[in-house]
Amino acid sequence: MPDTIAATDVTRKAQLFHALSDETRLGILDRLSRGERCVCELTDALDAAQSRLSFHLKVLKSAGLVTDRREGRWSYYSLNAAAFDEVEAVATAYAEAAATAPSSGCAC
Repeated sequence: MPDTIAATDVTRKAQLFHALSDETRLGILDRLSRGERCVCELTDALDAAQSRLSFHLKVLKSAGLVTDRREGRWSYYSLNAAAFDEVEAVATAYAEAAATAPSSGCAC
């Protein structure tokens, strides 16, 4: 298995891919791909209750995929490029392993 896969532990990989496995969270990421957004903008754009959105933002933030900053009473969210580089590295390593992995030769 390539070193990139081994270098990232399974728990971290699960955290990243879990955060990416929900339609609402992907919608949040799509909005944030256009730039920093206030939580109220996300609530309106996604037609979601703030409590529901806060839950999903917490998952994304815990995975490191988004960062936040406070300005007065508002929270602003943006994408964390380094975390997406990490996702890309893991996915690329799996793709490379799949392309080069020998068959098991098992006859069962």
